Amino acid sequence: MTQNISPGVDVPEVRPSVKILDDRCAGCQECVVRCPTGALSMDSKRWVALEDSTLCVGCRQCERTCPFSAITVEGPMMVGPRIESFPSYPLDFVGDTHEIRSGFTEWTEVLAETDRCLQCPDPTCVRGCPAHNDIPGFIAALRHRDLGGAHEILARTSIIPDICSRVCNQAAQCEGACSWSLAGGTPVAIGRLERFIADSREVPAPKVAHTPEPLSIGIVGSGPAAAGAAWDLVEAGAHVVVYERDQTPGGLCVWGIPDFTLADDIALRPWRQLERAGLELRCEVEIHVQDFDRLLTIHDALIVANGASVPLRLPVPGAELDGVVDATMFLKGAKAALVATGDPQTFRATMGLDGLEEGRRGHVLVLGAGNTAMDVARTARRLGLTATCIDWLDERFALARPDEVAEARHEGVEIRFAHTLTALRGETGRVEHADLARTVQPRADKRPSVVTDDTVELDVDLVVMAMGYRNDPDFVAALQGTPIRRERHGVPDRRWQASGILANPASAYANHNDVGALALKREIGLWAAALPVNERIWAVGDALTGPSTVVEAMAQGRRAARAVLDASPARPEVAQRRYSKWKPRVLICYESVGGKTARAARDIADGFAIHGLVAKALPISKVDTRALASADCLVVGSWVEGFVVAGVGASKSMRTWLEQLPHLGAKPCAIFCTYGISPKGTLDEMRRSLEAAGAAVFAHAAFGPKELSTVGGVFNPESFGGELAGRVATWKVASVPVVA
Repeated sequence: MTQNISPGVDVPEVRPSVKILDDRCAGCQECVVRCPTGALSMDSKRWVALEDSTLCVGCRQCERTCPFSAITVEGPMMVGPRIESFPSYPLDFVGDTHEIRSGFTEWTEVLAETDRCLQCPDPTCVRGCPAHNDIPGFIAALRHRDLGGAHEILARTSIIPDICSRVCNQAAQCEGACSWSLAGGTPVAIGRLERFIADSREVPAPKVAHTPEPLSIGIVGSGPAAAGAAWDLVEAGAHVVVYERDQTPGGLCVWGIPDFTLADDIALRPWRQLERAGLELRCEVEIHVQDFDRLLTIHDALIVANGASVPLRLPVPGAELDGVVDATMFLKGAKAALVATGDPQTFRATMGLDGLEEGRRGHVLVLGAGNTAMDVARTARRLGLTATCIDWLDERFALARPDEVAEARHEGVEIRFAHTLTALRGETGRVEHADLARTVQPRADKRPSVVTDDTVELDVDLVVMAMGYRNDPDFVAALQGTPIRRERHGVPDRRWQASGILANPASAYANHNDVGALALKREIGLWAAALPVNERIWAVGDALTGPSTVVEAMAQGRRAARAVLDASPARPEVAQRRYSKWKPRVLICYESVGGKTARAARDIADGFAIHGLVAKALPISKVDTRALASADCLVVGSWVEGFVVAGVGASKSMRTWLEQLPHLGAKPCAIFCTYGISPKGTLDEMRRSLEAAGAAVFAHAAFGPKELSTVGGVFNPESFGGELAGRVATWKVASVPVVA
């Protein structure tokens, strides 16, 4: 092959080259199994990797996955140019709400883009997607022009691909995690390919199963988290009632995202389909925390999916002046003016902008430069106003999407990064001036510092605080452990490390976001969504984690729905009938080194089994969140580590595992330990850790050499399991909440 460098001159094509350091290669084959082109193999005699640079395309996946840094790749990436699209801006912004971003329209473009996909054996793009869409799968279907197959693949993990493909920040998710992006190149246009699938035909409606005695589930809110939960529950045959305080469902997707990004017809599509499938939608019904007990008497379970609704306000002098509003008020009013009534002038008057001096268009100052702030500023332009956004972060480290920033600037929005508001002033009781100060932020992990001697004054007519939202304090108090902290401690799962998504620094395409770290943090929310926060109450989306993305919320909703179906909760009036033949499920989680704790765990399981309960004993390394969620009762056991004189406690591995547990939502739990000389405070330590995670610890036991002996004491692990079984077997039947 040749490469045309200049007219009339052909030179040999420059290809990437692979170098393997034999003295470092351990023959683990990580690179071989993950190379998408077969450029790597194993030397069976020396048991080191072999390279074939003629097959290498320069994706650097081998570099990222080698645990011993034994591979380097040099040279270009052998991939064609990305098929880009460009926004379709209106000639006159005022009153225009048509969608400015376009998807693929021609199969030739689609096929050219699918050819850029490497079909990686361990696709990092899937890990970067909060819903874990099978991205290589639907791209492979598109290569064969199989739209039906692509729809089926997407439907396994997403019920709103038409919405997500429009509003997702792909650069910080799937596309930022694409092999080409991680290598420093341009990723496959995953979002536009997903949109092509969703726009080519309507997303398939839910397929409803019919059950003789369906679960009754109440859902609070109707945003993407609620839609995800409702979809899976309706498909399983549950009777689902959604309570929404607004006039229409959809939550922020409807009132908070302008039509030029997401049209209402698309945002409302899942709710039309769900209602046709039998979902009961009750709009203009506001649910308060004091309503939970009443709802739990008419529903088997409650899923709280209300969004983070309390706007953040900057506490500066003058914040109480007229003309200082929050983003919710502005966006809802503007949406009605531009779409429902088509009368921007009425909204301008509502905002106090109808009495301006002749020639003044009205200057809106927007605090923030994230997604919401960009939506506010760009909507202001469509109302005929001028707009300035300020954000105290340096633009290099800002949370804004680069494409949205570029679009906003093209539409005439002034964006001042590295600036903060210090005061608002107005002599007539209405805001007229804003004092801004410059900020300095040398690094992404450092908070900006304010330069107090470098200020500027702006004349403003309206100030919109669009710095984000927080959860309603009443809901936070009622939903135990929320909002959870999306932080992970310790060494990540080996599967995540081996994939290579954590290996490279953030790419420029991803706006220098650490996509691997972001993906791992989102997993915390997914794990927690499977576990109830209170008896028969689950929380998802913003209610669980605080402000989250649309796709993340949807995925959490689906995860919670599957957990509810697994748990099969029951309200008091049906508990006796539903659980008449119920067998409690007990999960025994243990950490063992010498084998004694493992044997004790198996003996405890035998004690449960003798009494007819379903018990499973697993080492903590094999316990995932679904196993935790589906268990009616947990039993946690550890061996005692340390020296009696210096101090003893649960094993280090067990302590780490307990620290990383998601909130357990008052799940009943028993604990035990095995010891050689004395357990001392081990059980108290384990109890405190489990109670900190929201468990209700109701029993404990310590087994020494005598109790563990086959001819030893009377109170052995099996008898402990039998004692617990007698207590556990009556819980659901009696419908009595377990207390510590």
